[in-house]
Amino acid sequence: MTLQDRRRIATGLAEGRSYAEIARRLDRPTSTISREIGRNGGPGDYRPERAHQAAARRARRNTPARSAEPDRKVFEVEEEAVELAVGMGLPRMVARVLIGLWLSEDGRLTAAELSRGLNVSPASISMAVGYLTQQGLIRRERDPHRRHDIYVLDDDAWYHSTVTSARQTLAAAEVTKAAGRTLGLDTPVGRRLARGSAFLERISLDALASAERWRDLPP
Repeated sequence: MTLQDRRRIATGLAEGRSYAEIARRLDRPTSTISREIGRNGGPGDYRPERAHQAAARRARRNTPARSAEPDRKVFEVEEEAVELAVGMGLPRMVARVLIGLWLSEDGRLTAAELSRGLNVSPASISMAVGYLTQQGLIRRERDPHRRHDIYVLDDDAWYHSTVTSARQTLAAAEVTKAAGRTLGLDTPVGRRLARGSAFLERISLDALASAERWRDLPP
């Protein structure tokens, strides 16, 4: 949970909102909000900065000792990346899972590892990875030894995501074109749909061609 999340919890409490309503606003399970508030002073004494510092201390106790400077830098990168992804339209939980995978050692984590690392329920992880898989941002692998699914974000993640999005746009262009023809290209609505379909078709084809052209771009 980010500091911004905790500040939004504090705001919700100050406004007299229920745990369930705060949870909906943060796209989190109500149990997560209840646990967060309960372990950090309760509704009458919840302080976001203090709660965030306590969470950081718990995380340090549960991980091997290492330099604080890399931890701070990773934390700052994670916070900024999550907020950026949310600003681009991703649900917050989806953004946290995506960024968690991006910042993991090899871009490979099980649902249980994501759940522990983000301190959220398995149900929340399931929703997020389902969305990310559908969008082509991550893929699912089966571990034959551990009998768990592994969620992988590899070097082709943005390529697959771009191609998935472009194909969806191309499909929308085809539907729009068909609707325009049905209504008649000699009508104002038909002409508007035809122009829209031509635009969608062109940008989607350009995106597909560009994705192929730059797929193997070196870092």
